[in-house]
Amino acid sequence: MIDLYYWPTPNGHKVSTMLEECGLDYRVRRVDIGAGDQFAPEFLAISPNNRMPAIVDHDTGQSVFEGGAILIYLAEKSGRFLPVEAAARYETLQWLFWQAAGLGPMAGQLSHFVNYARGDHDYSRKRYADEYDRLLAVMEVRLRDRDFLAGGLSIADFASFPWVLPYRRLGNDLDRFPGVRRWFDTLKQRPGVQAGVNLGKDWRRDEARNEAARALLFNQDSGTVFRAAQAKEQ
Repeated sequence: MIDLYYWPTPNGHKVSTMLEECGLDYRVRRVDIGAGDQFAPEFLAISPNNRMPAIVDHDTGQSVFEGGAILIYLAEKSGRFLPVEAAARYETLQWLFWQAAGLGPMAGQLSHFVNYARGDHDYSRKRYADEYDRLLAVMEVRLRDRDFLAGGLSIADFASFPWVLPYRRLGNDLDRFPGVRRWFDTLKQRPGVQAGVNLGKDWRRDEARNEAARALLFNQDSGTVFRAAQAKEQ
């Protein structure tokens, strides 16, 4: 049995989708990021970056935080969605890290300025919208002659899909990227992907209108980390 520490965000969806696709037994531990659950000492013992998702595998006693690392762990545990042969494995890992370093952070920053930031931030919004658009074009070129990012269906696809899913809300149009559109529609039809992105969707609320949640989500600095660490030690 695997405990999934989770809240329904794109980063959470990476891991819930992988668990569903692999058919692994898991139970959900809610980490309400708008209520501050990510700073609880028991969660910091698993995820010192005070971010979800994280997992605890009770079969092995292993805990893992960071979505990319969790996907690799689950792929190795299940023997699925990460090739063993070296060239194919590194091709998959390249696109996994491309998502973790590029697509996710850029889409996440764009989402902040589209959905949460108050006031006018025209430069910032355009900066991240352009970069999100550029990364979709990178996907488009990659997918022109293959079905999935690394050849066969892999953890790279499960990592990337949740950050393409909100493309309309982020002001883009997949019809400009026919290869990405085909890839997106293929993944969207998979029952495991549907179950993964729908997990906990009724838990969400509008954090942008909740001042306490905004303070927890958007006003973090080094003091946030030190205070949480001190509370964990007490």
